[in-house]
Amino acid sequence: MRFGNGRFGFRALSAALGISLALLAGGTQAEPKKEFNIAWTIYVGWMPWPYAADAGIVKKWADKYGITINVKQINDYVESINQYTAGGFDGVTATNMDGLTIPAAGGVDTTILIIGDFSNGNDGIVSKIAKTPADLKGDSINLVELSVSHYLLARALEAAGLSERDVTIVNTSDADMVAAFKSPETSTVVTWNPLLAEVKAEPGSAALFDSTQIPGEIIDTLMVNTKVLKDNPDFGKALAGIWYETMSVLTDPGEKGKTARAAMGAMSGTDLAGFESQLAATKLFATPEEAVAFTESEDLIKTMDLVRSFSFDHGLLGDGASDKDAVGIAFPGGQVLGSTDNVKLRFDVGYMKLAAEGSL
Repeated sequence: MRFGNGRFGFRALSAALGISLALLAGGTQAEPKKEFNIAWTIYVGWMPWPYAADAGIVKKWADKYGITINVKQINDYVESINQYTAGGFDGVTATNMDGLTIPAAGGVDTTILIIGDFSNGNDGIVSKIAKTPADLKGDSINLVELSVSHYLLARALEAAGLSERDVTIVNTSDADMVAAFKSPETSTVVTWNPLLAEVKAEPGSAALFDSTQIPGEIIDTLMVNTKVLKDNPDFGKALAGIWYETMSVLTDPGEKGKTARAAMGAMSGTDLAGFESQLAATKLFATPEEAVAFTESEDLIKTMDLVRSFSFDHGLLGDGASDKDAVGIAFPGGQVLGSTDNVKLRFDVGYMKLAAEGSL
């Protein structure tokens, strides 16, 4: 179960904090090195990393390239990204939006090395009184403010011809979400699995909207420091090798895969059935070919335009951002959204392509 250490947490100060932490990291120059640190937090799409560490897959690929890779759990999601932004980690598991609004907005050039999945039902809106998003007008809605849940709500309201001005947002901790929904004062919540499954199970509740209706927009990734990657390409090769070998185990239809999924479930505080139910609400890119095709699609550019617009409108690109173009986002093929002079977030298919070609 994710609760306080899931992939979405309180982010109200994250943009400003990211900038201040980046100043601390700014004087550190990347250079060839032998030991690297990756931070992860509990979420279904990121459990392959600790499993790979425990199963010896991390060591196998690190040894191949003569390096050491430490895969470390951080109990708070936003804190893990802040520590990465400050230079404490070489890579971190994070969503596309949070990569933009914390390290990239904070001035840390960051490369999305692996796109692992996108939420395909793991995030949703549940209400005791509304039956459709249009019914939310005038309602109070509990969610983790400035998280991807907030983004999901904005997209749902937009689809219904409404805006955030038509509702009242009540900032609520993920740890308190289920209890809040059970109270008579709360009518509607926006949350993620496994919390989503719990609130949907409450008598009289109705699911109004979920991430299947905005496919490909809530993306779970492994991102790394661009300078570190440039100076240490073997680091990127090892990470890609680790990920796709672990994917082959995770998706194995026999006992090997079942055992791996049970282990990942246990690591995340659930069982095999719980983990597989979350996996069913996740569009997993099990092969590098799938991930490359998604990353090279025009749809990704459209998605990131939506994400940067939301981020700017909510002040998540920093106080110095005059518009949504302040932070450049680079895509395969040389396309850039925003400032070409300030590219700080990069979608790179190079290492995933090496995995697809069997060239790692």
